[in-house]
Amino acid sequence: MFAHETEMLRKIRFIDWLKAEIVANIGSIYQAMAKNSEQAVKEGLATLILSCYVLGRRLGIPFGELDEIILAKTGENIRREHEAERLFGDFTAYQRYLQQRR
Repeated sequence: MFAHETEMLRKIRFIDWLKAEIVANIGSIYQAMAKNSEQAVKEGLATLILSCYVLGRRLGIPFGELDEIILAKTGENIRREHEAERLFGDFTAYQRYLQQRR
């Protein structure tokens, strides 16, 4: 059966696999936090972000477009005074970081 699957089915299976990988990555991050392993948390977060970008690409969203949406969402969170922004200025710091990379 698997040797004869269509291209469309292969793509759908891969998207489902990516979704499962994202959930597993979140679990790995929680485990790393519980173990107080900074390196494992960093690796887990990086893997999660990469998986999200690949999923977006598989769904037809170009990497650059996703970056632009993230920058816009960052600005929205600043304007709306998201809790992380209000308490720590995290979104402003991230916005500056992204703008410096351009």
